[in-house]
Amino acid sequence: MRLTVNGTVHEAAPRAGQCLRTFLRELGWFGVKKGCDAGDCGACTVHVDGEPLHACLVPAFRAADRSITTIEGLAGPCAPGDGVPGTLHPVQAAFVAAQGFQCGFCTSGMVMTAAALDQGQRRDLPAALKGNLCRCTGYRSIADAIDTANAIEGLDGQVPAPCPAPREHSPPAPASAAIVSGRARYTLDLTVAGALHLKVLRSPHAHARVLRIDAAAALALPGVVRVLTHADAPDRLFSTARHQNPADDASDTRVLDSVMRFVGQRVAAVVAESEAAAEAGCRALVVDYEVLPACLDPEQALSPDAPLVHGLRPTGEDAPPLHPHPNLAAEAHGEIGDVAAGLAAADVVHEGTYRSQRIQHAHLETHAAIGWRDSDGRLVIRSSTQVPFLTRDALCALFDLPREEVRVECGRVGGGFGGKQEMLTEDLVALAVLATGRPVRWELTRTEQFTATTTRHPMRVRVRLGARRDGTLTAIDLQVLSNTGAYGNHAGGVLHHGCNEVIAVYRCANKRVAGYAVHTHTLPAGAFRGYGLSQTIFAVESAMDELARALTLDPFELRRRNVVRPGDPMVSTSLEPHDVQYGSYGLDQCLDAVSAALAEPPPPAPPGWRTGSGMALSMIDTIPPRGHFAEARIALGDDGAYALRVGTVEFGNGTSTVHGQIAAEALSTTPDRIALRQGDSDAVGHDTGAYGSTGIVVAGQATLRAAQGLADILRRRAAARFGLDPAACRLDGDAVTAGEARVPLADLGPAEAIGHADGSPRSVAFNVQGFQVAVHSGTGELRILRSVHAADAGRVMNPAQCRGQVEGGVAQALGAALYEDLAIDGEGRVATPSFRTYHIPAIADVPRTEVIFAATHDAVGPLGAKSMSESPFNPVAAALANAIRDATGARLTATPFAPDRIYRQIRESDEEQRWT
Repeated sequence: MRLTVNGTVHEAAPRAGQCLRTFLRELGWFGVKKGCDAGDCGACTVHVDGEPLHACLVPAFRAADRSITTIEGLAGPCAPGDGVPGTLHPVQAAFVAAQGFQCGFCTSGMVMTAAALDQGQRRDLPAALKGNLCRCTGYRSIADAIDTANAIEGLDGQVPAPCPAPREHSPPAPASAAIVSGRARYTLDLTVAGALHLKVLRSPHAHARVLRIDAAAALALPGVVRVLTHADAPDRLFSTARHQNPADDASDTRVLDSVMRFVGQRVAAVVAESEAAAEAGCRALVVDYEVLPACLDPEQALSPDAPLVHGLRPTGEDAPPLHPHPNLAAEAHGEIGDVAAGLAAADVVHEGTYRSQRIQHAHLETHAAIGWRDSDGRLVIRSSTQVPFLTRDALCALFDLPREEVRVECGRVGGGFGGKQEMLTEDLVALAVLATGRPVRWELTRTEQFTATTTRHPMRVRVRLGARRDGTLTAIDLQVLSNTGAYGNHAGGVLHHGCNEVIAVYRCANKRVAGYAVHTHTLPAGAFRGYGLSQTIFAVESAMDELARALTLDPFELRRRNVVRPGDPMVSTSLEPHDVQYGSYGLDQCLDAVSAALAEPPPPAPPGWRTGSGMALSMIDTIPPRGHFAEARIALGDDGAYALRVGTVEFGNGTSTVHGQIAAEALSTTPDRIALRQGDSDAVGHDTGAYGSTGIVVAGQATLRAAQGLADILRRRAAARFGLDPAACRLDGDAVTAGEARVPLADLGPAEAIGHADGSPRSVAFNVQGFQVAVHSGTGELRILRSVHAADAGRVMNPAQCRGQVEGGVAQALGAALYEDLAIDGEGRVATPSFRTYHIPAIADVPRTEVIFAATHDAVGPLGAKSMSESPFNPVAAALANAIRDATGARLTATPFAPDRIYRQIRESDEEQRWT
């Protein structure tokens, strides 16, 4: 078959049934991404004879004698593997100027769709981009990019205008041009000669024992090289969760197990010469199971006769100290003061139960890894992970390998949101490489991503709040039941974190928490943006709103009277000392900003719709407890260029941009002169990982210290030449100067400096979300008229990028609040295994959020910065519930707020009003 791709003629024959997406990638056009393989996400969009199509839906043979344009060739003809083009297509240039991406995995498809739109279509983006999904940005920057493209191209045949400069003095990501041209390399965007393919047979049962696996038929199939079962795997327990201290999580998981604890668990792996052969091998395996009783309900999991998920009590830092039931994964208990007395002394008490559902991370790049032996015989794993160093250490422990014999590296990672703070692919790929001696690759399908990875912890939260008539809180009582699923990865950490800052943000003499994380025979839960706080904040902030109504107080005023202020102890359920401090404080500014915004008249609502407003706040510790470590190294070469190495990973969190800014500021130069290497366990000594919003506040601190150390070395070297005090010398771009004297950096190198950070002390960040909404009482339809978010992020080093983090967090939280629901049926199966059945926000679903930053400068974070990757998510559901309550009188106590739920609650509320 002959086809032309980006001006290059290919003579190749596709396999029977092969889609155009995989065919183009096999030809070396890695800008064509896989997000779904079902035509739902648009990441694989290409132009076929000028028409934009989803390549996963096009049979490859239909490309015969056609002209194909991928993202690599949008600006002109090119060959596979060409570097970043010298010029960009106007749409590509616009995406750079508007910073219209974060992780960038969706960007190739988004740009290809946008480039094919006519001017009329660009004026109706909700319709024009309905086939393209982005999980990171919240779509505002994408819409701005397309507006910018209109300006660049000119309207009505006008002469094209030049690409505008980056906005707000916000340097673009170093990889911007590579991302928009499809040259940025994600996990599997490389060709490894002789690589085998791995596929997994998964359990159809929620609870079963594997009695026998007959692999004979599978091994007889052409192309099948090896079948791996629990008999081939290390007989060791570990946790898929990755923390600095492995004891933080219960060791309850095996690479391959003989007991199945949820539908979708690994039973066996087939390694073959092709994906098709590996899939055929999985189908040919014969497995005999002993089906066992299963417990799917967390409410019943602690009953005396509940089926046990694990036969033994869990171990680890957060193992249950009190409750004897083996289905209990973790507990959180504590009380200060006397809650019973506080409730008795209250003039008003509100009590309610609030439920939050499972949601999936839905990052566009699924979990994937490829492994091989390098020329020195080391095991190399290239993985889509947030924690390469911790993953390396876990592999070493599992397979009895010294650290120096294992390397874990990342390309650019296509989103994470906590879902890649797990080891979900690397262990099995490593086993296959060690077993076969050949390179092995494994990429989860979108269905596997939904049915076999992790989710947010679904929680039931009971809250009681007591207050005096003046609004002063007298008691806070929190009871939390968290469903951690079949395995205890992050069970304790999520529970403790979810029960901490949610009540630490309020001054109250009497506080009590009773929290339980329980096992069920369902898909495991894990780390998710906010790490338990979004669920508990939904409960507490909804209850605060009800308390304000009972006291006839403005909801902002009730918060102002009770929130912590600098000098107040930050206390949840213990008076023990900790390392959290007020590095800066901007909660008052955030409250005032959102209050002022909601005081403005809302945009007009449709006639007859009910309107209202609501708000909620949150506080978050900027770093996880118990240590988070980073090392950075920066060197000046003989050529006068800087090379910065950090361990932290770029997955849309913006660390690569800000690390360059931090180093550039310390060295009095510009970010474009800082070459960055990151996400590689060979790059530096150690990095705990990019989670808990630490990519800037911990790894960035290490970068700052390294850059300051290098600046000091250079000043001292220049001073020796000048015969001056180093204090008289200053760095100035590509030289060190002292008065009129000047020495080029190239004359002072080479030099290197190392910086370390340990994540202590920790600061706090604050967020306040406000909504104005309209609700149709006859259908339950909800429209967001205004969304405003105020964030205390310390010094905002890159306003455009930080605004994007906030907008993306709000958009993702709106999906969780309104319609995302990973449903599990009565047999334990995931009932929503695709983007067709699991609705994540599209551009038509997301309102523009006005983002306001408090003016603060943090004493703890690098150059005054604080974290802002995950915290914007946390107050959104509560603020939206409070707005709906204000508009309709209906209190929604469970997410998601689907129209039918809103309608039923309105009917019940209206009925109650009639009777009272």
